[in-house]
Amino acid sequence: MDLDLSFYNWALFTSYLQKGLIFSIQLTVIATIGGIIVGTMLALMRLSGKPWLVMPATIYVNTMRSIPLVMVILWFFLLIPLMIGKPIGVNLSAIITFIAFEAAFFSEIVRAGIQSIPRGQVYAGQALGMSYAQNMRLVVLPQAFRNMIPVFMTQTIILFQDTSLVYAIGAYDLLKGFAIAGKNFGRPIETYLLAAVTYFLICFTLSRIVRRIQQKVAIIR
Repeated sequence: MDLDLSFYNWALFTSYLQKGLIFSIQLTVIATIGGIIVGTMLALMRLSGKPWLVMPATIYVNTMRSIPLVMVILWFFLLIPLMIGKPIGVNLSAIITFIAFEAAFFSEIVRAGIQSIPRGQVYAGQALGMSYAQNMRLVVLPQAFRNMIPVFMTQTIILFQDTSLVYAIGAYDLLKGFAIAGKNFGRPIETYLLAAVTYFLICFTLSRIVRRIQQKVAIIR
């Protein structure tokens, strides 16, 4: 099998890959921020000790974590237009899906981070007359988030890899850019090899950054 790499040039990136890469990065950033916000709320609900908050949050997290992401993407893409009566577009559907799905995983990260804080600090806040919300906001979460930064970034790398699944609903992500280029140039094998190398280099670089941050966090501790 002969591999023709002659079409690997800057024009390939600007014509086919740039648009997909931008959307993949946007989806990763938005889903990470949204997932952390919603995930933190879910974690606080599960740790509140109030059954009417614990039960729905637990059911949501366990349900989302037990369903393959590609199925959630397809369900949201098909069901949301039926619920609101109009299409919302593949990009917005992908963003909503990823925030909803990743929130379950970020929730477990936040919950573990909160539980890693010594209970004595929680009791100290209670002794000062702080409410549950004040205790979490002023005492627990600032320390927990510092400990969770490396895990957050690791989950973000996984999220970036998962963005390739939006190809199932026709969103123009990085992988679809490679796929279209492969069809147009008649070289699908070469383009998918380049896609694999590109994803590997991006994720490997990010993982090295995470390791350095993890070392710095360990020193601060």
